[in-house]
Amino acid sequence: MRKVLLFLALAISYVSNAQVHDPVKWKTSVKKISDKESVLIATANIEADWHLYSQEIPKGGPIPTLFSFTGDQRYLKKGNTKEGEGHTVDDDMFDMRIKYFDNKAVFTQKIRLKTTEKFTINGTVEYMVCSGENCLPPKEVELTFKVN
Repeated sequence: MRKVLLFLALAISYVSNAQVHDPVKWKTSVKKISDKESVLIATANIEADWHLYSQEIPKGGPIPTLFSFTGDQRYLKKGNTKEGEGHTVDDDMFDMRIKYFDNKAVFTQKIRLKTTEKFTINGTVEYMVCSGENCLPPKEVELTFKVN
């Protein structure tokens, strides 16, 4: 009987660990500024009690949010990815001043178009989220931007 109970406890533990919590949902869009310029927009919708970290984090802190875009001869990146205002706080967990976002975070990347044809830009975002109680391991998500 003990072996059966131990087996059931291990099975339940395994199943509960396999169900990874994902408190951030990403949405992408593209805003045309002119015939030669567009803005790639990545929006993170963040569940209550969780926060997503800025792209600029001091050494020794959490993993910063990092965007990368697949190179393509049909566009050029203009500058770095920009982010919204967020909150800057003295974080007790990491013992440093950190910028983070809760509820929603918007990141924008300006591009210069080299063509008038429709195409897709692929990218990835690597990020880390924490709640007041714990942090999840860094995660990488693929992003797709449809340029018209």
